Amino acid sequence: MTQHAHLLRISVLMALACPTAVVMAQEARTVEIIGTPEALERIPGSAEIIDKKTLENSRVFTINEALRKVPGVITRDEEGFGLRPNIGIRGLNPTRSTKLLLLEDGIPLAYAPYGANETYYHPPVDRFERIEVLKGSGQIIYGPQTIGGVINYITPVPPAQPGGAITLSGGNRDYFNGRVNYGGTWGNKGLLFDYVRKQGDGARDNTHAQIDDFNIKAVLALSAQQALTLRANYFTEESNVTYSGLTEAEYAVNPRQNPFKNDFMYADRYGVSATHEFVFSDDVVLTTNLYGSIFQRDWWRQSSNSGQRPNDSSDPACGGMANLNSTCGNEGRLREYYTWGVEPRLRVNHALLGIKSEADMGVRAHYETQDRIQRNGATPMARTGTVTEDNERKNQAYALFVQNRFLFDNWTLTPGVRVESIKFERTNQLANSGAGVSGKTDLAEVIPGIGATYNPARNLTVFAGVHRGFAPPRTEDIISNTGGTVDIDAEKSVNFELGVRSQPHAGVNVDATVFRMDFENQVVPASVAGGTGASLTNGGETLHQGAELALRLNGSELMSMPHNVYLQAAYTYLPTAKFTGTRTSNITAGVNVSGNRLPYAPENLLTATLGYAHSAGFDARLEAVYVGEQFSDDLNTVTPTANGQRGLISGYTLWNAVLNYHVKPVNSTVFLTLKNLTDKEYIADRSRGILPGSPQLVQAGIKYSF
Repeated sequence: MTQHAHLLRISVLMALACPTAVVMAQEARTVEIIGTPEALERIPGSAEIIDKKTLENSRVFTINEALRKVPGVITRDEEGFGLRPNIGIRGLNPTRSTKLLLLEDGIPLAYAPYGANETYYHPPVDRFERIEVLKGSGQIIYGPQTIGGVINYITPVPPAQPGGAITLSGGNRDYFNGRVNYGGTWGNKGLLFDYVRKQGDGARDNTHAQIDDFNIKAVLALSAQQALTLRANYFTEESNVTYSGLTEAEYAVNPRQNPFKNDFMYADRYGVSATHEFVFSDDVVLTTNLYGSIFQRDWWRQSSNSGQRPNDSSDPACGGMANLNSTCGNEGRLREYYTWGVEPRLRVNHALLGIKSEADMGVRAHYETQDRIQRNGATPMARTGTVTEDNERKNQAYALFVQNRFLFDNWTLTPGVRVESIKFERTNQLANSGAGVSGKTDLAEVIPGIGATYNPARNLTVFAGVHRGFAPPRTEDIISNTGGTVDIDAEKSVNFELGVRSQPHAGVNVDATVFRMDFENQVVPASVAGGTGASLTNGGETLHQGAELALRLNGSELMSMPHNVYLQAAYTYLPTAKFTGTRTSNITAGVNVSGNRLPYAPENLLTATLGYAHSAGFDARLEAVYVGEQFSDDLNTVTPTANGQRGLISGYTLWNAVLNYHVKPVNSTVFLTLKNLTDKEYIADRSRGILPGSPQLVQAGIKYSF
């Protein structure tokens, strides 16, 4: 471990162990990308806020459940516990959430957003107070992913008065969730502590997960002009989960079976950040983020996909699958990621050109190091073995961004530009196998965008925008293990949006957007994440276009009564998501797939909630989640293959129900949730073989606030 990584880990542990040494101020602001609902009038793009009330009353189990409430977003389950969410936007492949930018309080959440943007770590949804989702041209001042959208998770600030809450819940499949948080503000100082313990079985047999998530958020008002926010986090996971899906034959016998009961993931993440805010005047504010994290992941597994069962099936010790749990060996995919960066942002209100304006500008310096080792163990439960891979990958990234919002009487014009410069380096450190061989390359990209809003009447906003979409390639894809540069380009697109946000009547909100993402190069594997044909190639031209609709009806505002019938719906229509340029399949060489639909891009998505709430404290809601049929490969195979990795995935509808009752005398809430209440059996994914969707979950609990 490097010296700076060791110091980073020590700083996190000291902060968590000694909270009295860290202070907070209520006056400090959380870093937001949207802000208040009123700010939507000036945002030139599709934007959505999932507020605290929605998150809490919905009793969302995973981040997947929460994000399904946003139009344009598709989430795909994997292991059934939400440990590694697969999030896509507008038909972009959701695998490992690589096609979007994840932030927490405005700070990059991914452990390697420039060199390996896969989501093998994700905090529990319980940690967040609200969620912001931003698409369109406004996203270019964030990066490096500027194609699909930006998701910003907002954590709570310390309360004005000392207090906290204890939440306990449990359910079938050995589920337990315990959370405690406490904080307060004392003068110009405050503190907020949050701890989550979550454990339970996944969607298949022989799977279990347990996580612990510790957080401290501390802020100090240094003066009338300055505030400092400090955050420290420690997350640990121990999960009995496999990487491999099922074959068709296995799924037919038992869709929830898991032969690989000895596959385990061990993960630890240490994170720290500091946000300094200096208010020069009412019109000039400088916000500087300094952040760092260490993510360590050991995944010991016997299979990479359903077509390779187990990884070393040719080994006589395995005998195919016969000796899987006795003498057959395993592989340890051991990873360490060290990330840190600094990003000052300046907000200036001005009239430099004689036009009232708001300018946002800043720079970022960001550094990543990946240490990747593979050890092949001789037995199913081995935790050491022969080293077959030893790789170091580094990224340095420097960004510059400027955006100016010109404010006119009832409309705004917002041009902006982002410049990304990225250096890639990969070194083979494997003894007796090219040790010391290193390769380097770099790329730079200018990412412009412009958007506009028009407010012809109160509670009516029309918006439009166009911007350059950009996503850098992974380090492992652009540099080979022998030091050579691979012909993989950055993903580039031109994205268009036109939409309207309106409140035609009190209690009625309608948002509608049409969009088009025209790629000149989209990197699309035939089958992803270790499945057949997983190699990445330049996908060439692809086209995504469709429409989104968000509808919210609030009966109490419509009819002025003490009880409320409400409806919330998020619908996505994606008639076009296809290869448009010359493209041959990664599965069958020479087969032209131009015109075929992109994998994992369903044409229709709908999440709708019908609820009833009474002022006495009762809230009940019924939710329907519909996901349309989708292809799992670039050949658009319909008939399933024997290994389960190809074939049409049928559409399905899930029903969820929640009951909440607030017991006012004791300031408590009791709740009951039913997930997949009809216990519908469905296929969620075929990337590495068939992964079944989550079964019926029954959970009950209580929250006590003090």
